[in-house]
Amino acid sequence: MQTYIAPIEDYRFLMEEVLDFDTVMAEIGKDVESDLAIAVLEEAGRMCSERLHPINREGDEQGSRLIDGDVHTPTGFAEAYRDFVAAGWPALSADPEFGGQGLPFVLQLWLDEMMSATNLSFGLFSGLTRGASEAIVAHASEDLKNIWLKPMVSGEWTGAMALTESSAGTDLALLKAKAMPVGDGSFAVTGTKIFISSGDHDFGGNIVHLVLARLPDAPPGVKGISLFLVPKFLADEKGDFSIRNAMSVGALEKKMGIHAQPTCVMNYDGAIGWLVGEPNRGLNTMFTMMNAERLFVGIQGLGVAGGAYQQAAAYAKDRLQGRSATTGDGPVAIIEHADVRRMLLGIRSFVEAGRALAGWTALQLDRAHGHPDPAERIRADALVALLTPVIKASFTDFGFESAVQAQQVFGGHGYIREWGMEQYVRDARIAQIYEGTNGVQAMDLVGRKLQANGGATARELFDMIAVDLEAGGDRVIALRTREALALLREATSPLIGAGNHAVGAAAVDYLHLLALVALGWMWTRMAVAAEAGSTEYHRTKVGIADFFAQRVLPRAHALAANLGAGETTVMALDSSAF
Repeated sequence: MQTYIAPIEDYRFLMEEVLDFDTVMAEIGKDVESDLAIAVLEEAGRMCSERLHPINREGDEQGSRLIDGDVHTPTGFAEAYRDFVAAGWPALSADPEFGGQGLPFVLQLWLDEMMSATNLSFGLFSGLTRGASEAIVAHASEDLKNIWLKPMVSGEWTGAMALTESSAGTDLALLKAKAMPVGDGSFAVTGTKIFISSGDHDFGGNIVHLVLARLPDAPPGVKGISLFLVPKFLADEKGDFSIRNAMSVGALEKKMGIHAQPTCVMNYDGAIGWLVGEPNRGLNTMFTMMNAERLFVGIQGLGVAGGAYQQAAAYAKDRLQGRSATTGDGPVAIIEHADVRRMLLGIRSFVEAGRALAGWTALQLDRAHGHPDPAERIRADALVALLTPVIKASFTDFGFESAVQAQQVFGGHGYIREWGMEQYVRDARIAQIYEGTNGVQAMDLVGRKLQANGGATARELFDMIAVDLEAGGDRVIALRTREALALLREATSPLIGAGNHAVGAAAVDYLHLLALVALGWMWTRMAVAAEAGSTEYHRTKVGIADFFAQRVLPRAHALAANLGAGETTVMALDSSAF
């Protein structure tokens, strides 16, 4: 298997020539320049390449196991996690007030990309802990923050989110878990949760679960859900966390992929926990964690696509099959065949534009948290909110497609375990499902985010894109993206205030159309920057931008046609016809 190569050259290009990293850092008052950021990413890349990638396949083959009620992760995972913590990676972007390093979130997102490319199961441990920490920072009492945050930020303790029940997945109104007041400010939480990633492990330290449950007097539906912090271990008389809480792993889910990640059925049998946020407002509180996790999951799709591309490109340059279409000589490396290049360029044109869009969005999140002007913070936060479901759903859809295409490059060898490509396909699939299925993300985009302020945020984004496309002049990527943007604008107006069926019928096509425009926008910015350079790297960027413009962006016309068809064909049949 090809050793993973961190995309440091791409990160440098994006920071220094495309995304104005140093300017944004100056705006938000962070003393971090691109040279320091690159040094951090280089070290992160070494860790992913040398520490995480080598244990990925064995982790998949062994899987996590439940033995006498205890979860055992695959060989090497616990040791790798302790090294990960010792190097300070969990605290990379966290608030220094709680022991974090306070580095820009864009570095965190690109670290997540590299971790997802090399070991998706491993990356979930720290990603979920970060999301849980953010929810505690935003909503917990000062007492809870003082006890739980620092060891979570450092990675000494980990986190998990416990939402789903067998009868309550997307529809959390059906949730049945209960929380009874104990009388000392704590609550006894009882219920069973399923699909709980990182629910238990053998890394040592505490595991902090954020659990949705109902108080005794809670109103029905989603308005009666509260959020509770429920740890694996409680404090003893000395203040050491040595007392096992009344929670246990009932089973480990048997899954299509991410075998090394312990996805647990969790039983809470009067487990002691504490309310996070206001009573009956748990869903709003949990969304702080879920929104962060949705960006994280989108990056998982991007990372898997990038990791699979590296394997496929290396194989295509080494595998000899067939004859040259120009000279007739053979056998030749399959990279010489047009169809193989088509597949590789399709993957790469998504990955490199996705990397840029992720970076741009992360910088907006940095601006939302740190810009001195409150109006700019609100504006940046609204743009991130609009793009979050787009990144989650489109990156994981395109990421899965990319993993399949990379597997296809290998032919029959891609279907057997030896080459590792079938693992990319299996692992990538979950990202389209968890943290809200991609259909739900599309409904969130069109039914909620697009409707905010009568579509004002969407129009602002479109106007920003249009300015950069004008700067792209008559380059083919700018012209084709302008065409797609015009289609997107035309599709947007009828959806503002549209009914539920119209929104549902349009949502996925609209999200993919917006994603294509956003990726074309990034390719336009990259092409403009690359044409000012003189290296082979820069010339390659221009070539891939042209491929995206002429071979990928035309899909926008088909998506627009789907949107123009409306809801009639989707809803015409009676339910009994299915």
